[in-house]
Amino acid sequence: MAIQPARPSPVPIAITEGEYRKFCEFFYRATGISFGDTKRYFVDKRIIDRIEKTGLLNFADYFDKLRRRDATAEIEKLINLLTVNETYFYREEHQFACLAQNILPELTAKRHKGERIRIWSIPCSTGEEPYSIAMYLLENWAQVDDYDIEIIGSDIDTNALAAAELGLYDKRSLHRLTPDMTRRYFTSAGLDRFRLIDDLRGSVRFTQINVSDAVAMRAFGHLDVIFCRNMLIYFDDASRLKTVECFYDSMVSGGFICLGHSESMSRISSLFKVRTFPQAIVYQKTGGSR
Repeated sequence: MAIQPARPSPVPIAITEGEYRKFCEFFYRATGISFGDTKRYFVDKRIIDRIEKTGLLNFADYFDKLRRRDATAEIEKLINLLTVNETYFYREEHQFACLAQNILPELTAKRHKGERIRIWSIPCSTGEEPYSIAMYLLENWAQVDDYDIEIIGSDIDTNALAAAELGLYDKRSLHRLTPDMTRRYFTSAGLDRFRLIDDLRGSVRFTQINVSDAVAMRAFGHLDVIFCRNMLIYFDDASRLKTVECFYDSMVSGGFICLGHSESMSRISSLFKVRTFPQAIVYQKTGGSR
């Protein structure tokens, strides 16, 4: 019997420093998200995962694939891998209290009952934030039924949006909610899983958005409140300013924007006025068009 020669082991895929820089520049142009050296292991691991799943052998071939005209689906998969979706219900609840006790009363003081109020959650991840806004207003704002409240959740990650629309969560996501709220707004899905009730799921509309796409951003308008928490920290100064200017153009005069606790509009743009309320520091559009 002839002895078959052993097949050579596949060469492990590695990404050079130059290739990493090239990819970061490409991803930045596509999304506005900037990765530094501290994210090198995180990024490399996910690029290599996609190289292997596409059956390619090296970064050069994969990068060529990303730059083709028909690469939309592959870029989407890569974006879904490289965006972080760590959240839970009632995260940074003090801003929801500010919304109910200060922001909405100020906005509705000059409006008639029945008028629309548009609230945008971006990035909405798997839906916990926009659903939390809906829940908090139902629980804590007496005028919730007096106005047509439209809540929109947007994210660049299509997998996260699909999970948000499904409305299925584990016990950890609900740890800030009282047992009574869990009983009223969720049904058991087994194995410490909980499904949001249909009425609440129907109160939020989800859309995919890439904030670096100026044309897509212009589709959003007449926004009263924007929750944009812990997204701008992943951008460089130029991308932050560009995004904030798009927000400004999409908002009504007097509209409010809520950022994450480690973010400050004062370090990004002078377009918004700082408003200090007992529960939170937020930012207000006081002018008209730029």
